Amino acid sequence: MFFRRPVATLAISMRPTSGPWGGSSIFVSQLRDFLTMRGWRVCFDLHPGVDAILIIDPREDLQFKAFGPREIAAFKEKHPHVRIIHRVNECDQRKATDWMDKMLAGANAQADLTVFISEWLRDYHAQRWFDSTRPHTVIYNGAPARFFHPLGAARWREGEPMRLVTHHWSDNPLKGFAEYEQIDALIADGKLPGFELWIIGRWPKTITWRAARTFPPAAGRKLGELIRQGHLYITATRWEPCGMHHVEGAQCGLPLVYHRHGGGVVEAGLRYGVGFDADVKTALLEARDRYGELRRKLLAAMPSGDRMCLEYIEAMQASLVSR
Repeated sequence: MFFRRPVATLAISMRPTSGPWGGSSIFVSQLRDFLTMRGWRVCFDLHPGVDAILIIDPREDLQFKAFGPREIAAFKEKHPHVRIIHRVNECDQRKATDWMDKMLAGANAQADLTVFISEWLRDYHAQRWFDSTRPHTVIYNGAPARFFHPLGAARWREGEPMRLVTHHWSDNPLKGFAEYEQIDALIADGKLPGFELWIIGRWPKTITWRAARTFPPAAGRKLGELIRQGHLYITATRWEPCGMHHVEGAQCGLPLVYHRHGGGVVEAGLRYGVGFDADVKTALLEARDRYGELRRKLLAAMPSGDRMCLEYIEAMQASLVSR
């Protein structure tokens, strides 16, 4: 009997889940599906057939943890051939914590290859603990194309309201809620005529929106359909390692208005967006004036989940053949 052998077997340290649980879960789901369709075997446990391990989030108390650094170290001792790839997607500065960088450094000591999700995040950790002479690469986030695409998206035309969209699963103030409140007040007070604001997801309980249209958390097809009804994607998040929210917005055809202290978000914004510091109103007016130009730039440089997954395959293959 003929048995098909997988190209390679990858064990991922975080189990995927459905629903609005943030970027890591979305990443795991689409990488699993992409690899499986190309002959790889993907699992969420450690067994002798594993060729490579992908560390997603080394927290021991992670809700969807499959295995952690201790299990990986024990497995590596028994199976020294296995290659360990560490996807670094967090930092302390993002949420004003004081333990994340240290935990990432500890987990990374086992890594044969480190993947950072933005150049900004790589440089951030290189200034603190990461030795940039070690094998590493940068692979920017992409979203599933079956949900996040520009086909059927609204296109703004002169004289129509310019619809701003943002969405967040977290209600952390560093996601930019002060700026969203400011925009909401400008619209409600008639100081930003011709604009609408849509807020999808969660927000601090202290906020009472005055003009914004709000929607509960959404994911997948429903989220894509909502985003495609907008014209510009607004994000005021600070020190974001990369994020998925603005990527999903871009893949739905919405140019970006972003905070210049947005971390990895800035790398996308420089290509097809308008940045701001304190004066978000001026940035919004500029983005409206340049809408056609920005949209053309976006469509020529759109992020892609498929491209991201292919880059992971190429990086993992290179690591496996180098052992």
